[in-house]
Amino acid sequence: MFKIKTFNQISVKGLDRFSREKYEVSSDIGQPDAILLRSHKLHDEKLADSVLAVARAGAGVNNVPVEGYSKKGIVVFNTPGANANAVKELVLAGMLLSSRGIKPGIDHVKTLHDINDAAELHKTLEAQKKQFAGSELKGKTLGIIGLGAIGSLVADMALALGMNVVGFDPALSIEAAWRLSSDVQRAENMHALLAHCDYVSLHVPAIKPTLHMINEDALAQAKPGLVLVNFARESIVDPAAIAKALDQGKLKTYVCDFPEPIFYGRDDVIAMPHIGASTAEAEENCAIMAADQIMDFLENGNIKNSVNFPAASMPRVDGQRIIFTNENVPKVLGSVLSVLADHNVNVLDMMNKSRGDLAYNILDVEKMENDDVINAISNVEHVSTVRLIP
Repeated sequence: MFKIKTFNQISVKGLDRFSREKYEVSSDIGQPDAILLRSHKLHDEKLADSVLAVARAGAGVNNVPVEGYSKKGIVVFNTPGANANAVKELVLAGMLLSSRGIKPGIDHVKTLHDINDAAELHKTLEAQKKQFAGSELKGKTLGIIGLGAIGSLVADMALALGMNVVGFDPALSIEAAWRLSSDVQRAENMHALLAHCDYVSLHVPAIKPTLHMINEDALAQAKPGLVLVNFARESIVDPAAIAKALDQGKLKTYVCDFPEPIFYGRDDVIAMPHIGASTAEAEENCAIMAADQIMDFLENGNIKNSVNFPAASMPRVDGQRIIFTNENVPKVLGSVLSVLADHNVNVLDMMNKSRGDLAYNILDVEKMENDDVINAISNVEHVSTVRLIP
C-alpha cells in the first residue's frame, strides 16, 4: 500500500482518486511515499527518506525546494493549466476594473445612503455618472508576456473581445506554439512589447531569470498610460519601480494578486488577495491532476508535468518494471544493462530521458526471482535511486 501525506485543504474530488485498496491518505503520515500539497512551504520541513515524489496542486512551485529534492532523486510535479481558466477570467475582471469606473462608481453609490427618494437618487446619479466614464477594451492592444497554458487562454479571450494581441515568450514550447492563435502578433523582445501596448498581462513562472523582470529599466520603455496586470507571481515585478512608474504617469494602473505595503492607499493600484486560482473548479482540477500524476508515477514510474525531471511515459508490458534515476553522465545506462546481463535478466522494453543534470530510466524486464539485481543497480556509480515496480 502506498502512503500519501497531504498538506493544506485538498479538494475531496482529488483525494477520492486514490483507491482505498492501494492508498493510505492522511495529513498525519510519518513515512510517506509521496506528498500532495497546495501552498504549504516545504523548505523548513524535515523530509522523510521514504518520499519519492511531491505534487503541487497548482502551477507555481516556489514553496518547494526543487533543487535540493532533485539531488535526492525526488520527482516534483505541478499542475499546469488546471487553474488556467480561473486565472484567465480574473485577468478579464482586472482589465475591466482598470478601464471602467466600476469600483469608484460602486463606492460612490454607497455614500448616497441618505437619499431615500428613488427619483432623487436616479437624478443625482445621472448628473454624476460622467466622473466614472471609462474606455472599452475593444480595439486596444494587449501584450502578453508568457504564452503557456494561461497566457494562451488570455490571448484567445482578448481576441474574442476585439483586442489586438502581442505576445512575447523566449521559452515558448512547441506544444504551446501549436496552441497559440495565428492572430497573436510576435514581439521581438519584452521592451518592444511594453512600448506598443495599452495593457500588459504577465504569465511567467517565479524563477531566477524572471526575478524583478519588470523593473525601472523595463518600465522606462512602457507606453505612457499602460495598465499592467500581474496574476503570475509577486517576485517578477519590482514594487518600488511600479510605484515610481505610477507616480510618473508611465503606468496608469497596476492590477495584481499580490498586495504590497508600498501600494497601500493608492487609487491607481487594484490589489487582490491572491485569488487567481481560488475557484471551486480550479481547486478540483488541480487536485485531480496532481493525484493522477502521483498514482501514475508510483504505480508505473511514468512522469508527466514534472518541473525537475524529464517527461517519461511507457506502456506496461508483462514482467516487472525497474525505474532508476542517475546523474546525467556517460556510461551509467550501459553499466546498468551490464548488471542485468550478468544476472541473466532479459529487457523487454526501455526508455532513457534526461533533463539538465538528471537522467531518468524505465526498464521493463522479465520477472526476476530475487532482489539481488536491484541492490546491484543501486551500487552502480552515479545512480541516485532505483525502484522495482511489480
